[in-house]
Amino acid sequence: MLSYTKTEAKAYAQKYLTGVWAAVPTPFAADLTMDEAGFAKNFVHWFDTLLVDGIFVGGKQGEFFALSVTERKRLFELAVRGLKDIRRRGNVILSCSDQNLDTVLELARHAELLGAEYIVVHAPTLHFGHDIDSTVYEYYRHISAQSNIAIAMWSHPDAGYLMSPELCARIAEDCPNVVAIKYSVPRETYAQLSRRTAGQLIVSSASEVEWLDNIIELGWKLYLCSIPPILLQTANDRRIREYSDLAFGGDFTAARRVRDSLEPARLALRDSRPPGTPHAQQKYWQALLGQVGGPVRRPLLNLTESQRTRIAEAFASSGISR
Repeated sequence: MLSYTKTEAKAYAQKYLTGVWAAVPTPFAADLTMDEAGFAKNFVHWFDTLLVDGIFVGGKQGEFFALSVTERKRLFELAVRGLKDIRRRGNVILSCSDQNLDTVLELARHAELLGAEYIVVHAPTLHFGHDIDSTVYEYYRHISAQSNIAIAMWSHPDAGYLMSPELCARIAEDCPNVVAIKYSVPRETYAQLSRRTAGQLIVSSASEVEWLDNIIELGWKLYLCSIPPILLQTANDRRIREYSDLAFGGDFTAARRVRDSLEPARLALRDSRPPGTPHAQQKYWQALLGQVGGPVRRPLLNLTESQRTRIAEAFASSGISR
């Protein structure tokens, strides 16, 4: 059961959809089955040790494209159930993104039945799109009309186009349960949308490097979300959490100092990423941190031994304290 009515979704999200959220991988065992125990272990670690406020489950980072609908539903169940096992308050946003609209709606219904509070739906890939704005508007309007759960949009170049600030604002104005957008666009574009829709649509970007500036200059309260909060932090080194809290408290000078100290780790992660296989690199980095990673599923590529060696060397030089 939802904690809000459809017409209350925006106000509810403005109050509670806040903090540092991480997009998380889906762990697989050696036989490529979903590693449920590994996910449960990671889940507790992310919330109780790394102190994230929420996680983005089953998105592109989570290899949704390689999961069956049944597996995606099961992953949703594990995530919602996992909230009962953590010591601190946290939440999840469940990715219902799919090219098949019936699948999007089926997953959205499942999320709502489970008692999840938020879903995310990627803008559709439009191979033959000409009137993109009308098509995408109607896409989100229809999903909103069929659902009561709070929806976050996601616009990314992978779709073959980017949603304009005008289109995003129009959808937010007309759809009562569209509450947020992960907006993977240049900073000046998402800043424009953020100012235009303040109090109505929560705007966020995947850029951890720009997160602090967005707190200071745009008044952002939500990082939604990418993988750095789980790859650049440990039990003894929670610098993303630290600089975020310093900034939320108004100590911007100290926040910048902590943020900047992470640059060697950012560069180590970035520069050791083999072309064509970011998911595999990130899962191996997880394993180096003591998290459960595992292999990736096709069509993604797993790492060669030389790639693993390069990543391990970069990890050792990253300055992340275990």
